[in-house]
Amino acid sequence: MIRRTFSVPPLGCNCSIIGDPVTKQAVVVDPGGAHERILREVQQLGLTVAMILHTHAHFDHFLASGEMKKATGATLCLHEDDRELWAMLEIQCRMFGVPYVPVPPPDYWLRDEEQLLIGQVRAVALHTPGHTPGSMSFHVPEGRLVLTGDTLFRGSIGRTDLWGGDFDAIEQSIRERLYTLEDATAVVTGHGPDTEIGVEKESNQFVRA
Repeated sequence: MIRRTFSVPPLGCNCSIIGDPVTKQAVVVDPGGAHERILREVQQLGLTVAMILHTHAHFDHFLASGEMKKATGATLCLHEDDRELWAMLEIQCRMFGVPYVPVPPPDYWLRDEEQLLIGQVRAVALHTPGHTPGSMSFHVPEGRLVLTGDTLFRGSIGRTDLWGGDFDAIEQSIRERLYTLEDATAVVTGHGPDTEIGVEKESNQFVRA
């Protein structure tokens, strides 16, 4: 499995490219901005983007999605419970003083426990609400990897004081969907450094196992 993660503007969202070294198919998770840089990274890896996956519909996780879609023809994917947030993307940008780059509606609504094939690499879409109603995590079992978006951070969790946020829901998502993964599973967070499930179970100040 190929994995490259890097921070993109405007708020330092972690964008990840997950690819299959055999078929050269790939997905891009949370293209928050700097589409030219993302496309350059994809090209350097020799990959073709088939899907653009969103962990949720906050503006800092989508800003490059429209340009990525235009350049690659990839399928835009989101959980339907974030449909209302997606419809408010331009309003979100105005609230934070960030220029809005038009993004088309999602092509596909992700389902909980859905199997996603990236060439020969298998990922599982996990509905992990709390930060937003439609927040998703993407588990790659063979790679011992989970991309949690803004649900789980190193030593912290996502905000629940924004529209649709729910602390009880995010706590349940972390305990029942993420902390049940193998302790050695690497966690790619929505912002900041990676961590591991076992580390967070023992030391996360908000939700411990």
